[in-house]
Amino acid sequence: MTQVLKGGCQCGAIRFEVTGPLADASICHCRMCQKAFGNFFAPLVSVRGTDFRWTLAEPARFQSSNLVQRGFCPACGTPLTYEAPDGMAVAIGAFDHPERLEPIIQYGIEGRLSYLDRLNDWPRRTTLEDIEAAPFLDKLVSYQYPDEA
Repeated sequence: MTQVLKGGCQCGAIRFEVTGPLADASICHCRMCQKAFGNFFAPLVSVRGTDFRWTLAEPARFQSSNLVQRGFCPACGTPLTYEAPDGMAVAIGAFDHPERLEPIIQYGIEGRLSYLDRLNDWPRRTTLEDIEAAPFLDKLVSYQYPDEA
């Protein structure tokens, strides 16, 4: 059976579909990826060798270097792609089921933030366990585009 995975941006203005096996899932710690994602690292999966298509609009692009463009939603700002001469990678978190795409390697480790080594030492709680946020959460209405089943 051929694997088909779908995804898109937070607001739903941009959607995509990938048919075929995805490999080379990774995270990149380089400073450029940190800035592009506004995060500790960028989780990406290569779509080389698959049938990838935009099903609802295409992202806007920012030329982040002489060789790389970054795709993002111009409406909500969701980071979507890393596009280089050797192919495109898509943000793992933009997939409707990111849990199916486990990274197998880390790149750009010279930019890795040292406190990530202690990630599992930090206190943990579910969203609903944050009792101080309960009044806020009780009124929260999500406008996020829903993941497909």
